[in-house]
Amino acid sequence: MTAYASYWFDTSESFAGGQAGPVEGRFDVAVIGGGFTGLTAARRLAREGLSVALLEAEHVGAGGSGRNGGHLNNGIAHDYASAKAHLGATRAHALYKAYDRSIDMIEETIAEERIACDFRRSGKLKLASKPSHVEGLRQNCALIAREVDPEARWLQKADLRGEVGAEAFHGAILQPKSAMMHMGRYVSGLADATRRAGALIWEDAPVTGRTKRDGMWRLVTPRGTLAAERVIAATGAYAGAVKGAPLQMFRKRIISVGSFIVATRVLSDDEVAATLPGDRTCVTSMNIGNYFRLSPDRRVIFGGRARFSADCDQRSDAKSGAILRDGMARIFPHLAGVDIDYCWGGLVGMTKDRFPRAGEMNGMIYGMGYSGHGAQMSTLIGAALADMAMGKPESNPLEGLDWPRVPGYSGRPWFLPLVGIWFAMKDRLS
Repeated sequence: MTAYASYWFDTSESFAGGQAGPVEGRFDVAVIGGGFTGLTAARRLAREGLSVALLEAEHVGAGGSGRNGGHLNNGIAHDYASAKAHLGATRAHALYKAYDRSIDMIEETIAEERIACDFRRSGKLKLASKPSHVEGLRQNCALIAREVDPEARWLQKADLRGEVGAEAFHGAILQPKSAMMHMGRYVSGLADATRRAGALIWEDAPVTGRTKRDGMWRLVTPRGTLAAERVIAATGAYAGAVKGAPLQMFRKRIISVGSFIVATRVLSDDEVAATLPGDRTCVTSMNIGNYFRLSPDRRVIFGGRARFSADCDQRSDAKSGAILRDGMARIFPHLAGVDIDYCWGGLVGMTKDRFPRAGEMNGMIYGMGYSGHGAQMSTLIGAALADMAMGKPESNPLEGLDWPRVPGYSGRPWFLPLVGIWFAMKDRLS
């Protein structure tokens, strides 16, 4: 029977070090959000000797940090030439390197804190789904190898036989620096490390109000009120989830889009060899594409947009899961009848240009808008937010990047079905 729950949560121990009492006290910094970004910021600040409170609306990792596909893919997700045109060569180069550095930081944190989370430098394949996609991907690979990542290389269709057990692809970019890990075990381990560093973590404490008095910000929750000199918002797609919360300024800048994932039953050795013998993270080149990998216990974890919806509940997840099952069977026909043990969804915080943002707005330091690539980038951004709170903004790779509101958008993405139709048409014509 399919469990409508995140595989990462169901196969890891929950964080048990949250504060049992009321939310109260005075702190140097308060962090809103208990995912990778917020925990990284809180840990860094506490290790520097500051008093830190972290407030999480549900439980640690409840948002995107515990609901993703388990990929830590290096470099910019965009076509690198397009990123240079949009951002300029200097910033595009720096941002590409920032993604690389963030994965290095994750690896360093895991080693330092001894977090058992199956981290591995697996490498990533960006797979050409159509023959017409080959030349563009090949050119992008050559540009990446020449300017930012000399390890990137192009694989011909024949080279994929030892990587992906499917005839659906026509070549791929291989980026060996990319990694994978068990997201649930990492977020719980990171929360434990943050608590050991001295930060106080309150779960089930959504922030419903923010006021300033006597030079201190007061954050109101159903469990009490605390005061802090600085506030960090690390919420992303879930920023507007609490009515009346002081995070509404982000709602008109972030489009919350559902992303959905299924995990099969455990596969046999023969099934693994016929499916993903290369054991890498994989993404396809379609606009409405898919991403997939093997789990530590040898399931296929297969995800994608499936439906352009901002709803993430069991009914929505079930509809999307059926679409994903069909998509997986088209790529891997031998898995057409395989049991699906897990099906879940989560919200992705998309910006208009799909680049993340970090900075300060209305007295609140923020980092969010990862646009589906937060698992890898959130660690560096979390550290940068901590530095900003300590008066050291130079570590922020997004410093000065403008973040205007999305025109005609009030926080409810009514236009998502139209976007889905547009991208589906582009995929048919590409």
